[in-house]
Amino acid sequence: MPIYMDRHDIPKEVTPAHVAKMHQEDLKVQHLYGCKGMTYWCDPHRQVAFCLIEAPDREAINAMHQHAHGEVPHKIIEVDAKVVESFLGRIEDPEKKEDEDLLVIDESAFRTIMSIETSNFLHRMEAKQYSIFTQKFHHSVRNTLQKYQGRIVRQDNHRYLISFNTVTNAVLCALKIQSVFKYITPKFDPSIRQLHIGIDAGTPVNEQEVIFGEITDTARYMCEYLKDPLVVSSEVKLQYENENRNARIDLQAIRVLGPREQKFLTRMVRFCEKRFADDAISVPSFSRALGCSKSKMYRLLKQLTGKSPNRFLREFRLRKALEMLHRRSGSISEIAYETGFNNPAYFSKCFSESFGILPSKYLQQHLA
Repeated sequence: MPIYMDRHDIPKEVTPAHVAKMHQEDLKVQHLYGCKGMTYWCDPHRQVAFCLIEAPDREAINAMHQHAHGEVPHKIIEVDAKVVESFLGRIEDPEKKEDEDLLVIDESAFRTIMSIETSNFLHRMEAKQYSIFTQKFHHSVRNTLQKYQGRIVRQDNHRYLISFNTVTNAVLCALKIQSVFKYITPKFDPSIRQLHIGIDAGTPVNEQEVIFGEITDTARYMCEYLKDPLVVSSEVKLQYENENRNARIDLQAIRVLGPREQKFLTRMVRFCEKRFADDAISVPSFSRALGCSKSKMYRLLKQLTGKSPNRFLREFRLRKALEMLHRRSGSISEIAYETGFNNPAYFSKCFSESFGILPSKYLQQHLA
């Protein structure tokens, strides 16, 4: 049976004890609707609560809540239990103490999400060197995450998505990972010594149909597309300074992305995600989609990424091409056309300039 998470926007006067009673009322009638209330999170400070429920469909959840206490959710999304646990740390109610009549869970579902990416230039290394590097990199990351209580949501050879309960732990963890990284990478090739980290924070159910979807996207966009090695959102800066009243974010070491910059970045990446295969994209159509003039778009893009619009779009397409080559999603010519290059020879030239290897050689050396 599917598992869902819902979001309830709660008034200021509602306390964790009120939410605990509502959860208890749900459990009394859940069998009438084929539901099973697994657990919940309550954050009176942010005036929001989240329920995790096994149910046949969204309608059953609404009907159960309506019957139990009349407080229907404002949003319901389908989730995977393992993913929920990796983000939030649990999928069941904590154990009730013997002297407790009512289990009150005063725990926020607000999490800090970190995206880490090492350079795709790693693929240029000889297999033995690559293996040694990745072993050292993963070992150092895991040790640091353990120290700062980070939970791995997803990972592959050069990327991590990590969840933290506190902003402070996420920021300190990022700085430590950066510090260790420079000592484990080979000294002979500076292009390999690239590490990018993006951090955002928020709650699990918003506008998207994916748990922590908006927060994860922002962290990934900051990590993958901005020129600065460590970028945090303005929300992370605010929460960090709330948690550490006598400390401030080190603006020399950490780039803080403002709300308008974040909105621009999101619109830019989502436009490219939709249109990268269109070889007819022009700078004017790019700027119109972002809701700004050509000059403003150029200035913002250069400021955030260090690239012109044309170069950003070309490198965006090349990243997509690299992913498709890695998945063997077609021939080199097919991938060239599917990523917006109307000339396979020009595609190979651009690929070589960006990654230091021809696509044909990449396939031979790394995917044989």
